[in-house]
Amino acid sequence: MGRSGEKPIREARVARAADLDARGLEEASARLRASAAFRPALARYCLAMSDVPTEGWPLYKMFDQLSRYLICYMLIYNYYEWRDRGGRPPTLSALQKLVPSSPRQTAGFVASLKVGRFITTEDDPADRRSKLLRPGPAVIGEIGRSPRLFLRALDEIESPAELRAARLVAPEMLGRMVHFSAADVLANGTLLHGFPTVLHFAQRDCGYPLLTAIMADHYTRTLPAVGAPPTLTRRALAQRFQVSAAHVGNLISEAAAYGWFVLAGADRVAAVAPDFAAAFERWCSLQMIHVAGLWGEVQDATVAPDLAVAT
Repeated sequence: MGRSGEKPIREARVARAADLDARGLEEASARLRASAAFRPALARYCLAMSDVPTEGWPLYKMFDQLSRYLICYMLIYNYYEWRDRGGRPPTLSALQKLVPSSPRQTAGFVASLKVGRFITTEDDPADRRSKLLRPGPAVIGEIGRSPRLFLRALDEIESPAELRAARLVAPEMLGRMVHFSAADVLANGTLLHGFPTVLHFAQRDCGYPLLTAIMADHYTRTLPAVGAPPTLTRRALAQRFQVSAAHVGNLISEAAAYGWFVLAGADRVAAVAPDFAAAFERWCSLQMIHVAGLWGEVQDATVAPDLAVAT
């Protein structure tokens, strides 16, 4: 059962450049980045992503590391694939087969999610011995936050008559978006692994939100109308993301050693290297295109149940 071509995410390799060209993504990315509205919209994405969400601690920090994020990402995929498409039951065993984390790490994190009531378990109607993992609204909201904000940025750039991102606030719509996103990754490979600079941060605790804070500062210094820049001292970033100042310092120092950042002393990022910013912008443009391409599937999946009820 499930989609044809599905393979473990650990085997879903980088989406090849030739494949991106064949799908017209590189050309679409270049057009998007050439828009005068692109950087202001991206700046607002970075400001929103580096904000602590309303749910606050500990939900925020719980999912902001790649291995934990992927467990929840695929947990959402498994649930919707089973519920809506007749896929395999969304059990712990099914999840362990799809994610890069070890079975023990996956089981431990799922147990933490249960304790925090971020997910619930249900009896499998076809087999009472099996327990199905169901994601709660808070998990869907946090895992879907970046896709929703990318779509909001694209709405700002394209100014469509219907603001798509506003509809993704509903957990059901957002859950379907995450489901279709994961299905695409399983079939076509990941984009993230083609961007080693972004991956470097995403693999570390709260690394991606920290990166967006740094990029928010980068954009707001040249685009002051989009908002106030965040404070980028180690202490301020550590307090914002609930990690140690040493952890923040290590991430910033490593990036500076690679030539990605220029530091003011040892405490603050003063500038971002142009090639680093260009790679980040290309990554973000492809993510905007990715979520926009899923929007039609989300709408179709939302309308179909309504039609079934009506008939």
